[in-house]
Amino acid sequence: MPGPYVIRGSVVLPEGELAWRFSRSSGPGGQHVNTSDSRVELLFDVAATKALPEVWKERALERLASRLVDGVLTVRASEHRSQFRNREMAAVRLAALLAEATAPPPKARRATKIPRGINERRLREKKARGETKRGRTGRDW
Repeated sequence: MPGPYVIRGSVVLPEGELAWRFSRSSGPGGQHVNTSDSRVELLFDVAATKALPEVWKERALERLASRLVDGVLTVRASEHRSQFRNREMAAVRLAALLAEATAPPPKARRATKIPRGINERRLREKKARGETKRGRTGRDW
């Protein structure tokens, strides 16, 4: 399997901590599908991993809480007919999930005031638009 799969920076998915399960996949494949286990499940124990810094691990456990079962994250792939390509797909997905889950929180938005000139221009334009519409009424006939 080509790798290493980078989570972020110099942190990569450790091969030794990945558990793979294979099963028969649904979908196209003809007679081949009856004999090959091309569906892939990749399991990664987020709670027990030594590969992630402690801060990242806490973030991942918090953000992926709905996807974890006893601290283990499971990713499935069955789009391709070959087990090898499904393995690659699952590993890439896992790395992307962990990268997103361990990312630092975004900076808090600083509330800013709307400049007075912009607000005044908006009100002037509204007033002008109202005058235009008022001028369309057929009161004179």
